[in-house]
Amino acid sequence: MDKVISVIGIDLAKNVFQVCAANNSGKRLFNRSVSRAKILPMLANIPKCIVGMEACSSSHYWAREIEQLGHEVKLMPPQYVKPYVKTNKNDATDADAICEAVVRPSMRFVAIKSVEQQALMLLHRDRRGLVRDRTSLVNRLRAMMGEFGVIAPVGLHKFRSWLKEEYGAVESQLPELLRRHIHVMVSRLWETDEHIALLESEIHGNSSSAEDCKRLGEVPGIGPLTASALVASFGDIKSFSNGRAFAAWLGLVPKQHSSGGKSKLQGISKRGDSYLRSMLIHGARAVIRHLNPKRTVSRWLRDLLCRRHKNVVIVALANKLARIVWALLSKGTKYQESYSC
Repeated sequence: MDKVISVIGIDLAKNVFQVCAANNSGKRLFNRSVSRAKILPMLANIPKCIVGMEACSSSHYWAREIEQLGHEVKLMPPQYVKPYVKTNKNDATDADAICEAVVRPSMRFVAIKSVEQQALMLLHRDRRGLVRDRTSLVNRLRAMMGEFGVIAPVGLHKFRSWLKEEYGAVESQLPELLRRHIHVMVSRLWETDEHIALLESEIHGNSSSAEDCKRLGEVPGIGPLTASALVASFGDIKSFSNGRAFAAWLGLVPKQHSSGGKSKLQGISKRGDSYLRSMLIHGARAVIRHLNPKRTVSRWLRDLLCRRHKNVVIVALANKLARIVWALLSKGTKYQESYSC
C-alpha cells in the first residue's frame, strides 16, 4: 500500500516535464523528469489519482488531456505554490512543492478552461496587443511631427480625422525623408485598424451565439467585448463563493494591511486579470459619462458622486458590475434594473 500513488505533481515545461509522485501518507515515491512524448503514456498506466499543476502556459491543454485518462486534475496559481518550495529553486523542488500544495485543504484552485474559452481569450489577447501597438504608433507619429512644429490633436478619433482632412495642408513643412516615412507609418495605422475591426467582428460573432454573453450584454457598462472576455476568462463562475470573491479575484477590492487588531485599507489590490479589470473600469466610466436620470443605478451614482472623487466612484461601480456578473451567471437569471441598487 505504501507504493500506491495517490498524488502527482507536474512541473510543466516545453519538452521535459518534472513529475513527483507521493502516496496517501505523503511519502515521495519518485521525482524524475519525463519527456513530452512520454508524459501521457506514463499517466495512462497509473491508477486514478490527483494530478496537480501550476496554472501557466499550456496548463489547461494538459489538464484536459490528463482528465481524459480518468485522473482528477487541479490547477493552482503559481504564487500559491511558491511558499511550499523548501530549498533552492529547480525543477525537482518545484514538482515536489506542487505535490505538497495540491493536497492542502485551504488551497485555491483555477477552473479548467474549455477549448472554446481558450480560443476566444486568445483573440482578446491579440486584440489587446494590437490596440497597444496602435497607441504606440500614434504617439510616435505625433512626436515626429512635433519635432518640426506640426502639432497633431490628441485622441485616436481626432487624430484619424486630422490625417484625412488637415494633414495635407501642413505636410510641406516636413522634410521629404520624413514625409515618406510618415506615409508608411500611416499605412500601418490603417492596416492595424482593419485587423482590430476583424478581431472584434469575430469576438462579436461568438458573443451573439453564447447565452451567457447575451445576458451580460444587458447590463449597463458591459458590452460584447467585455461580456465575451468575462465568459472566456473563468472556467466556472460557481468556483467563486460570492460576488465579492469574484470582485476580489479581479482586484477591485481594497488592499488590506492590517495587524494588531487595527484594520488599514488601501487602494484597490489590482490583483487578477488586468485586462478584465480595465474593461470593467472603462465600462463604469462610460456609464457615469452617460448618466440616465430614469435608472436606479444612476441615483446611486449621483449620491456617491456628491461624496467621493469621480475615480473612486468609477472603481465602486466596476466592483458593482463584477458582483452583478457573478449573480447573473451563478443563478442563471437575466439583468433586472430594480436589483441594481
